[in-house]
Amino acid sequence: MGTNAAVALCLATALVHVLLVFLYVAPPNPLSRQYSRQVNAWIFPLFEQNWRLFAPDPESVNRQISARTMHTAPDGRVRVSGWLDLSGVDNSAVRHDVFPSHTAQNMLRRAWSSYLETHGGDDRPRSERALMMQKYLTDIAADRITDHRGGTFESVQLRVITIPIAAPAEGPGPGSSAAAPKSVETRYLPWWKVTSDGN
Repeated sequence: MGTNAAVALCLATALVHVLLVFLYVAPPNPLSRQYSRQVNAWIFPLFEQNWRLFAPDPESVNRQISARTMHTAPDGRVRVSGWLDLSGVDNSAVRHDVFPSHTAQNMLRRAWSSYLETHGGDDRPRSERALMMQKYLTDIAADRITDHRGGTFESVQLRVITIPIAAPAEGPGPGSSAAAPKSVETRYLPWWKVTSDGN
């Protein structure tokens, strides 16, 4: 009896998932517009679909995403930790794993890309999705810091250093010129509150 219920639940969940993904990727229609809030709540951020697999847009920059924490001690003094290079942790995990997971390679990068799409340059969320992406990015940073440093903290701040990738130089000739890379940009995000255990 319990097995039958578990199988029925799994099938129902799979059918709902397929239906919601279909409504997300299908051309806009009355049904997808009516249930867009529910569809987006299910799809983002874990099941997002895009066409980058078939038409990839190669990265033109390298991003180093770091995080630090703030903790108020019982005596009232505020302690700020040093920066933890989250991108470096990911890169090291990928380099030293024969079969690195898609999550290890892309979770932080995709969270940052989605944050940029929803917030722009002023770090103000203007939609529910923007708030969700901010929380998602905060949760990733808090989880990684807890895994590598432990301890308690109340707030997390992210720093993103964007380093342009120079275009490859063409061979010698009248039309060849190597594109000069733009300057390195450093962006500090606001301090975001997390719970006392860093989550």
